[in-house]
Amino acid sequence: MTLEPLGPLGPLEPVELVIFDCDGVLVDSERIYCRVDREVFAGLGAEFTEAEIVERFVGSSHEVLTAILEERIGRPLEPGWNEPFRQRYEDALDAELTAVEGVTDVLDALSVPYCLASNGSHPTIRRNLGRTGLLERFEDRIFSARDVARGKPAPDLFLHAAATMGVPPERCAVVEDSPYGVEAARAAGMRAFGYCGGLTPAHRLTGPGTVVFEDMRTLPGLLSGTGL
Repeated sequence: MTLEPLGPLGPLEPVELVIFDCDGVLVDSERIYCRVDREVFAGLGAEFTEAEIVERFVGSSHEVLTAILEERIGRPLEPGWNEPFRQRYEDALDAELTAVEGVTDVLDALSVPYCLASNGSHPTIRRNLGRTGLLERFEDRIFSARDVARGKPAPDLFLHAAATMGVPPERCAVVEDSPYGVEAARAAGMRAFGYCGGLTPAHRLTGPGTVVFEDMRTLPGLLSGTGL
């Protein structure tokens, strides 16, 4: 698999910052969310298959999710419509959430700075990192879509993270598991690494300036160019 040249750097130039998504990349939460989503959405009168939830919701912002639900049920949802269901998600995550297999090995192996940029809120990100023992690895380097005007697939969040970390976009690598995320990385002028070891199939992550990979443990080699 090859990575097309992107911006002024060739594909084999070492990156100076790795930006990780959270859900589905660091923590194996997407399977849990999707299962509970189906139950919650059905209760609201919106039936979705698991494949539809993966295609339409994984990696999306709350605003996108709400708009899709409203379209399916044919009526607007009240602000805060999701609050009554929050504990159902929390209970499932408390019982089942683990780190993505191999990700701690990846973090240990990286020789460049890394940070996290997620469409989730800061409290949700921190709880999920805490549940999996990853929080201390990302303290003071957590960026949420709530910090910017637009979440993914807009590039705002990744550009904000890069600027805060002091690294030009073209020297950043983004690790994502959703089409929204890789689209945002490309729009930001960053190299995208699409992880297909979770729910999103590889073909939905492919595109220019993107490496798609299935085993998280191969990421350090891909980032250094030895796996390209």
